[in-house]
Amino acid sequence: MTDPFAGVEAALAAARTAWDAAHVGGVASADGVEGAPLAVLNTAMGVLRRHVDAMHATIAAEIARASRVELGSAGLAKQQGYRTPTSMIAAATGANVGDAARLVAVGEATAPRMTLTGAQAPPKHPEVAAGLSGGRLSVAAAAAIVALLDRVAYRADGEALREALREAERVLVAQAHGLGMDQLRKILTRAEAWLNPDGVAPHEDDLRAAAYLHIREEQDGSIVIDARLDPERGAPVKTAIDALVGEQLRRRHDQRTGATGDRSGPIGDDDRRTIPQLQADALATLCRHVLDCDHADIPTGGATIIVRIGLEQLETGSGYGTIDGIAQPVSVATVRRMAADAHIIPLVLGGDSDILDYGRSKRLFTRAQKLALTERDGGCAGCGLPPGMTQVHHLKWWDRDTGPTDLDNGILLCTRCHHRVHDEDWDIHIDGAGVTAKVWFIPPTHVDPTRTPRLGGRARYDFTLTA
Repeated sequence: MTDPFAGVEAALAAARTAWDAAHVGGVASADGVEGAPLAVLNTAMGVLRRHVDAMHATIAAEIARASRVELGSAGLAKQQGYRTPTSMIAAATGANVGDAARLVAVGEATAPRMTLTGAQAPPKHPEVAAGLSGGRLSVAAAAAIVALLDRVAYRADGEALREALREAERVLVAQAHGLGMDQLRKILTRAEAWLNPDGVAPHEDDLRAAAYLHIREEQDGSIVIDARLDPERGAPVKTAIDALVGEQLRRRHDQRTGATGDRSGPIGDDDRRTIPQLQADALATLCRHVLDCDHADIPTGGATIIVRIGLEQLETGSGYGTIDGIAQPVSVATVRRMAADAHIIPLVLGGDSDILDYGRSKRLFTRAQKLALTERDGGCAGCGLPPGMTQVHHLKWWDRDTGPTDLDNGILLCTRCHHRVHDEDWDIHIDGAGVTAKVWFIPPTHVDPTRTPRLGGRARYDFTLTA
């Protein structure tokens, strides 16, 4: 019988030798060429770990067989006081149950099988078994390869596909040697598409259905963006951000090495931004560009970032400002930085304002008119959604009431509030004129028999201290 510990003992001996070479006099050599023994030791430890894990996978499969359900309380795991074999294995290794289940799956897939006649048959995945026993394949890589092959084999039909699976197993085991799991997963993804091209489109449908993007403002004022995108939507986002970050890194390298080039705009010697920080800046740059773009394929609806601050605060540098759609106040320094951006509209309260009335010369409200209405309404006058999610609507309808396209006849509403106003017979009254006017929503009798007006617009949400 072959010694099951032979591989482990040989790998351990190689690791001992590498340790001694790397620690001459008990001190590790880690500089330049002198650090080469440490690299050898690192490789030897990897081989040792793969041999130990491979043997543990075999043991895990035997524990699972000795604890199978039909044995009931006589099963090994239950006799040892564990509910399942995976919990028993996890307790011994200090890992989680998922890691233990992976050991069992790999052990079962690579153990010799018994036929109905009692004869011994090769393992279900012989190439994976050979890679494990030879110390070339980790248990994690083996589990990923086995999962892929079994997933495709479930849909296998015909000898040609079964032969393709055998060839794929051989190639994947050979390629996995020397790769980390992140690198191997890329290969496995391509391999699955090659083995099952008909499954690519349904998988894309699943990814599209699972896509989302959440944006929320935390209590401390930070904006948190969490997204999961399918490849079609994610590719332009990733490519654009990677390009901007890559250019910043090249400029940083050129500046530090003294290289010359035609890249404009110094980034500063003290630029210590991390990659995530550079990516955040890249995303902000892309969005500012979109807001300033007039291309027909980018329907922003005239959305503009509006930073507002009192004239006295701007002049003295004390106090704070606000950004439409963002609850967190910002410092005067931030206001000044944003106002210097060509894509930001600074609105200084207390200064002169243009009169923006077009009568009935235009049906659609202009971007400048929407900006003025944003000052009055702050966003959706009904529910407070940000200005970018609203449109300007006529209080007196353009067609039915011959209503003019004037500020006094305009209001910012989101789609839901617009439908609610029209479908449920709400009335809207504007008290006053210009940006200081107040918007009142008057409910129908079936909502409020007294039809008591409800304050809307910016006045409903602004925080103002009164004497």
